[in-house]
Amino acid sequence: MSIKREALREIDFSEVVDPRGAAIPPTSPADILLHEYMEPLGLSANALAGALRVPANRITNILKGRRSNTVDTALRLARCLGTTPPYWMNLQSGYDLEVTMAEKDAAIAGEISRRVTAP
Repeated sequence: MSIKREALREIDFSEVVDPRGAAIPPTSPADILLHEYMEPLGLSANALAGALRVPANRITNILKGRRSNTVDTALRLARCLGTTPPYWMNLQSGYDLEVTMAEKDAAIAGEISRRVTAP
């Protein structure tokens, strides 16, 4: 069975869950960096840091979720891995948005009760 691209806008994926019934968390840029780039290329965090000319703790902290990708890191990753800076920044901003929405959207909706409209 295939799904037409136009139909994707109408499908509600909000109830996608893992086998235990928990919601599937968003994929972090660190997971993509590790599994799609570092592992296939056989790069350690230290080796990637050396190639990027950044301190090793920058990469290890990104991989551990303690640090986000910055514009500087995105530029370096793009140059080193043959991608683009927007690729890395979009991964980071999309991840940040998903995490923040899951944590705060309901509370913010309760705080903000109306839309501002033009007079």
